[in-house]
Amino acid sequence: MYHVRTNSRALIPFDRREAISISEAAEIAGRSYVTIRNWVIDCELGRHVGGHWAVSRVALTMFLDGDLDALAIYLSGDRDDYRVVRYFDRLGIVAMKR
Repeated sequence: MYHVRTNSRALIPFDRREAISISEAAEIAGRSYVTIRNWVIDCELGRHVGGHWAVSRVALTMFLDGDLDALAIYLSGDRDDYRVVRYFDRLGIVAMKR
């Protein structure tokens, strides 16, 4: 299992256009709710917002693509690196600046 264990900046700043529920992420990934929840916690693909887990569509896509370099850059908070920008563009999301 991939463990990032950084000071995760997933969904910081929070943007509703980027956030999806665990159920939505499970459907996208073709995995169970429990698997996605574990990925979100273990791999820092989202964060707790208002009592619920919010999953970053960007981080999930990077993870599913196996692009761990881009994921590490994203989780560090860098939204300007081309390896991160291309995922925001692919998903049609304008990255919010910190």
